[in-house]
Amino acid sequence: MKTTVEISNYPLSEEFEPKILDFIERCQASGLMTKVNATSTHLQGDYDRVMDVLKDEIKHSFEKYGKMIFVVKILKGELDLEFTM
Repeated sequence: MKTTVEISNYPLSEEFEPKILDFIERCQASGLMTKVNATSTHLQGDYDRVMDVLKDEIKHSFEKYGKMIFVVKILKGELDLEFTM
């Protein structure tokens, strides 16, 4: 089953940009279809693979950076998005 996930990441610190970029780079390195815009990151692919990557990368961010807020929207299927990797 395919899925599209939209993630917004809000680190609770003044130096937030490097933490967000690190999360995005790790998601891109996973090989999943990834699209980044000004307010969120979209991941697309097989449901189990997307959820495994998301689980691992959120945990990594919590352990490395401390408190962060992740807002996640999950859609069954693939949205018609122009993707960059």
